Amino acid sequence: MQMRSIAELAEAVERDPELARKIQEDPAGALRNLAVPEPLQSDLWIYRMVVGALGAIGLAAILGALILTAVGRGDQIPDVVTALGSAAIGALAGLLAPSPRE
Repeated sequence: MQMRSIAELAEAVERDPELARKIQEDPAGALRNLAVPEPLQSDLWIYRMVVGALGAIGLAAILGALILTAVGRGDQIPDVVTALGSAAIGALAGLLAPSPRE
């Protein structure tokens, strides 16, 4: 059972004497077991979808610019393509770089 708020925890302790006993014996351990994990730590598919989408945007921008250059319209590359490609690659770098906490 995982709790999302203090009110839920209070109700659960009132209803379940076993939970109340566990909290009295080991408060930190019992509360740690009841905490809802962070989505990025528990669900790797979110992370994979974000990285895939940013990678696809970056590749599409690069390929689009290369194709326009190959057909002789390199001077007509829209600024939005450059902006999207740059933003996607910057976001990927930020996501894949090691965090300062580690």
